[in-house]
Amino acid sequence: MTVGGAVADRPALAVEVGAVLEIDLPPPRPATAIAQPLPLRIVFQDDDLAVIDKAPGMVVHPAAGHPDGTLVNALLHHLEGLSGIGGTERPGVVHRLDRGTSGLLVVAKHDASHKDLAAQFAAHTAGRTYLALVHRGPKDDRGTIESRLGRHPTDRLRQASLRSGGRRAVTHWTKRAHRGEIALLSCTLETGRTHQVRVHLAEQGWPIVGDRLYARRGTRLPAALKGLVDESGDRPLLHAWRLELDHPRTGMRLSFMAPPPPDFLDALAAMGIPVPDEATARTPG
Repeated sequence: MTVGGAVADRPALAVEVGAVLEIDLPPPRPATAIAQPLPLRIVFQDDDLAVIDKAPGMVVHPAAGHPDGTLVNALLHHLEGLSGIGGTERPGVVHRLDRGTSGLLVVAKHDASHKDLAAQFAAHTAGRTYLALVHRGPKDDRGTIESRLGRHPTDRLRQASLRSGGRRAVTHWTKRAHRGEIALLSCTLETGRTHQVRVHLAEQGWPIVGDRLYARRGTRLPAALKGLVDESGDRPLLHAWRLELDHPRTGMRLSFMAPPPPDFLDALAAMGIPVPDEATARTPG
């Protein structure tokens, strides 16, 4: 936008009476997501659902700043039929992962499947376990973190545990390995709130490696991880490792696993942290 021919680059700019404002509107974007031939790992699919192993860095659905190149754009290319409950920009999307988080998520191929799967997540009967590489790490071998999560009172980009309000959030964690100032945890969700694992671990003093949004000031990477971890903060080393749910049509319990991607495995190797055998297992597909 320009005011009197000059670019208006200050939100607090005072506009005088009679000033000429010129606004250059961007071209309209399609109201519906378009199919794009993007790489996509499909772990499992049938007529009712598909389980996807999402790559880190991929946004799940189109939104402001990400009109295309998303998981939804890839789904529209690779799959036939997606539920419409999520709307024209979120077809098939039952639950989401953060852009930087890798791993498993399920999408619905029709509305009846979507309703059933969404009900399982709402009732907390769908099982989800993450692997997280964290700074410092716990002294104990396992534990549970429970709080009420909601929007941070002063930073709209972050979530936080609140004294009042918010929604109940429960994370059960297990220490898998510990080397120096880095530990590998598995985190099983009893609930699934926005940024839940990231917030809960950071508030214990164990921020996820690569997570600049929630790391405390002064948190530094070990020398062994320099050059292996994206220090811009766009790739926390958090991986949705296991997913369990009841098939929406047959009721059969389904269980899926996907090993961490190469960048996660490279970080473990650099720290000399052994990967649990079960963490490298992959559901055939």
